[in-house]
Amino acid sequence: MKLNSKYLFLNLVVVFSSMTLNAQEEAKKDLKHIAPKPLYRDPIFDGAADPTIVWNKKEKLWFMFYTNRRANDVTAKGITWVHGTKIGIAVSKDGSKWTYKDTCNINYKLKDITYWAPDVIEYNNKYHMYLTIVPGIFNDWYHPRSIIHLTSSNLMDWKFESELKLASERCIDASVFRLPNGTWRMFYNNENDGKSIYYADSNDLYNWKDSGTKIIKDRGEGPKVFVWKGKNWMISDSWRGLNVYSSEDFLNWNRQEKNILQLPGTGQDDKVIGGHADVVVNDGKAYIFYFTHPGRTPENKGIDSYETKRSSIQVAELEYHNGEISCNRDKSVQINLKH
Repeated sequence: MKLNSKYLFLNLVVVFSSMTLNAQEEAKKDLKHIAPKPLYRDPIFDGAADPTIVWNKKEKLWFMFYTNRRANDVTAKGITWVHGTKIGIAVSKDGSKWTYKDTCNINYKLKDITYWAPDVIEYNNKYHMYLTIVPGIFNDWYHPRSIIHLTSSNLMDWKFESELKLASERCIDASVFRLPNGTWRMFYNNENDGKSIYYADSNDLYNWKDSGTKIIKDRGEGPKVFVWKGKNWMISDSWRGLNVYSSEDFLNWNRQEKNILQLPGTGQDDKVIGGHADVVVNDGKAYIFYFTHPGRTPENKGIDSYETKRSSIQVAELEYHNGEISCNRDKSVQINLKH
């Protein structure tokens, strides 16, 4: 009996030791997927903004496309620093750690072209980008903008397809979503109508019919539409954090009372409002990728410097309670995007 008890004790020690080691290994795995703050900074111009995320099937990596502004260009006058750069690309295996890859090779020839706010989707093994272009480098905001359609097979090299005919000559920030009936709807910001949200529809992603209709009257840009928790959502950047809307039919949108990312966080580069975002719904969770201008704090109001120009990409997890979306940006984000 003593011998059996001894062996039983040793077996229990082995089992508990194994369980402890397994727990430690699992904890290490979890730590690998904790997103840093900031999530990403562009190493070339330090001006990453307006992120959009898509899975690259061939490279088996997540690609982040972003507007890049010349935050560190000391020669740029006025607001010329937000013009004149290519679309940047960062890559990640899981959505938590991102590294700079390159810029997009866009087949669109125009001197001093400015590219803003890419929206990228994949459909039938082809990638589509809807991109805002500004025809030059300017020192004020009152110039034409338009949205163009590009296609790619590798997410690096992009072929120009067309310039879209939309509600005005100053339309920006496309967000393309596939409706339940299989057609496509593009939501965008019409700057000529109080920076409100308009839409256009397409059956094939190539031919678009503009509605000429304002569906969000509030001022806001960078709309993003997604489905989560059985509801249809839209977020838009109102420069006071992000407006949140829900809809039954993708036409009539009800705004919730509280914005998200309006109150500053406490993390590094996150102590200011959040701006122009993408939302990735993955494995039942919703992650919001947004950007900040870390130097634009109350004490720096009116100061024009590298510190107030530079921007960082951040990520947070959305939460759903009683029919509304909230976001605690100070919570640690464990993200391991599936594909």
